[in-house]
This record gives sequence, C-alpha cells and structure tokens, in this order.
Amino acid sequence: MRLQILSDLHLETEAFDPQPAPDAEALVIAGDIDSTWAGFDRFRGWPQPVIFVAGNHEFDDRDLDDAWPALRERSRELGFQLLERETIVLSGADGRRIRFVGTTRWCDFGLFGDPHNERVLRAASYFMHVQHSMQHGRPFDPPAVRAEALACRDWLAQALAAPADGWDATVAITHFGPSLRSADPRYGGQPGTASFCNADDDLLPFAQLWIHGHLHCRHDYRVPHAQGETRVVCNARGHSRRGEADGFDGGFSVDV
Repeated sequence: MRLQILSDLHLETEAFDPQPAPDAEALVIAGDIDSTWAGFDRFRGWPQPVIFVAGNHEFDDRDLDDAWPALRERSRELGFQLLERETIVLSGADGRRIRFVGTTRWCDFGLFGDPHNERVLRAASYFMHVQHSMQHGRPFDPPAVRAEALACRDWLAQALAAPADGWDATVAITHFGPSLRSADPRYGGQPGTASFCNADDDLLPFAQLWIHGHLHCRHDYRVPHAQGETRVVCNARGHSRRGEADGFDGGFSVDV
C-alpha cells in the first residue's frame, strides 16, 4: 500500500494547498493541520482514504474534554478516519492488509531518563503556555500532559503487541516523535527536545513503518532490530518564515 504523508502544515498561518499524490492509496496526516480547524476543509472530498492523528496544536485554546468529541464530529463530516488510541485495517491494491495504530502520544518528558528534570519541565512549561489548552477545566500543564502521555503509551504498547489477526504489516502513527533519533538537528539533545520526542524505541520493532510529525524537519530513517527493521518517517512542512518549508515535498509517499 502506498501512503502519502503530511504533517505540521499549520494552515492557520501558512499558505499551502495540499494536493493528492497520484499514486497514493491513502493519506496519513500526523497532526497540526490547523489550530483553528478551518484548514481541514482543504481535505474535503479527498480521493483516497484520509487517516488523521491529531497534533498538539489541534487543541490550542481548547479544553481537551470538549475538543475531542468536536474533533471526532468534524472528522466524520469531512470523511477522515480519526485515530486516537484506535486501530483500523485497510486493504491495498495488492491485497495486503495493513494495520494502522494511531494516537497523539503526548510527550511524557522522559526522553532523557528523568521526567522531573527542572530544565526539561521549564522547557515543557513554555510549550504548554503557547498552547493555552485546558483539561477538566484546569490548565493542561506538564503533569497533566505527562499523565495523558502515559495513558497513550500504555494503550500503544498493548495495541502494537497484539497477536497478528489477518494483517500483513503494521503502521504506527503518532504526532510526537518515537525516538531521540527524530530530534530536530537544530536543537539535538537540548532539554526542550523532551517536549517533541519520546523514548519509545522499545516499541519500534512492533511496526514496519512509524509515521510521526511535531518536529519541523523531515526524517526518513531505518532502525534495525531482531525482527528486521522499522522505517521511521516524518514529512512535516513547518513554518516558511523560518525556512522550515524549504524543500518540502507535499506529494511524498512511501510503500508499506
């Protein structure tokens, strides 16, 4: 199955017109389409199935308790398949059945080992301040983000480890990066990177392909392991004013 991959379009400020890749059988969007949700309309009537995992900015200035059902309804209206701690199986033109396992997988801040490190949490507080989100009527602060992230992690680990039931390959989709390998080379191992990537390297062997966003740079690397290898892909566009969109290929597609 050939998958077109997009993320971090930030259509609330960016001028970009997404176009279907002519040879793709499905579109995977790994979050941060548009913080206002208005840009979602650009994918209405998309000729291939659209699989969507929400990014953190889909919740800007919103309470997660209200945003999730509203986001599900908006996705249903547009024909998206929203995945949040959910799994679907699609068949490709070649007859192979592909399992998609999706969750936002918020950051748990444990990328460097200690999730309570003062510098890590200071950086985390900055990003939560920018996002202005709430949960249960309270600020969606680093402890709340970590709790949500760990719930995502628990679900993801169980879902990925489920015995094969008629599918030929597994694609994991998260917004946040699954490994320090996905760090933005501009920032590398800085404390703030723990707000962008998780230490989910132990889960990589359960998927043939792992798609993520959040990092405003492109990645396409392979991680070898005892079961073979996992390809990790991020096709984030980012902000043109910062030069992040230079060289971006909106038709980028991969086979699984």
